[in-house]
Amino acid sequence: MAIEFTKYHGLGNDFILIDNRSGLTPLITPEQAVKWCDRHFGIGADGVIFALPGQNGTDYTMRIFNSDGSEPEMCGNGIRCLAAFLTELEGISRTQDYYRIHTLAGVITPQLTDDGQVKVDMGLPRLLAQEIPTTLTTADSKVINLPLEVADTTWDVTCVSMGNPHCITFVDDVAAIPLETIGPKFEHHPVFPQRTNTEFIEVVNRNYLKMRVWERGAGITLACGTGACAALVAGVLNDKCDRTATIELPGGALEIEWSQTDQRIYMTGPAERVFTGKM
Repeated sequence: MAIEFTKYHGLGNDFILIDNRSGLTPLITPEQAVKWCDRHFGIGADGVIFALPGQNGTDYTMRIFNSDGSEPEMCGNGIRCLAAFLTELEGISRTQDYYRIHTLAGVITPQLTDDGQVKVDMGLPRLLAQEIPTTLTTADSKVINLPLEVADTTWDVTCVSMGNPHCITFVDDVAAIPLETIGPKFEHHPVFPQRTNTEFIEVVNRNYLKMRVWERGAGITLACGTGACAALVAGVLNDKCDRTATIELPGGALEIEWSQTDQRIYMTGPAERVFTGKM
């Protein structure tokens, strides 16, 4: 059976989008997703995203398989791409309107703006060790600037969950980090029972951060939306940045706000359609 797809990217973090509104079971398996994501023998992507029917009063449901076949709770760049894809499927303008998307991390609400960007209410950051999860400290304590030994080096890390786990560390020069070797060691460190995404952050000033990321299940990517949100939270908790900042990633920049009013995280960035096809 031929399956139609559309390729999208958010700052180079790229995804295969599938119209799965016919049912709640993904049209391809995690094993097939691995093959589809292969950049030499498949379509090539960081993950496959399925647009499924809504649940519990939501408009749609989002599921995603990473390029290694694992299933994350949520994906920030991915949900922006999904919102753009849904407007394409519906054939109507959703500018200034928003979707309520059911995800494994809870209900997320992306909104398309007049300038073609997508603003997403990412919800509340979760800060307790048991919520991340990590065993770096006691279950009901926050993980802020605690030492973690990785590859014979002690890193000061702050951990945040945006529905998925993140480990953030601040460095002098993100370009100098050997991400391809150190990233997997963070991801599979035994203090993270569900593995972790890892963000290396360079503070340019209180309103501008540079970030490189190793994503759980995908490896080095050009951008990570949930990671950028987690990085801003970590920056505020360590008094390294303000509550609104630009996060520069290899694929481009995201605008992140940790609202003082409702304590929710808001992410704004692009979602661009690349091509369509059948597999």
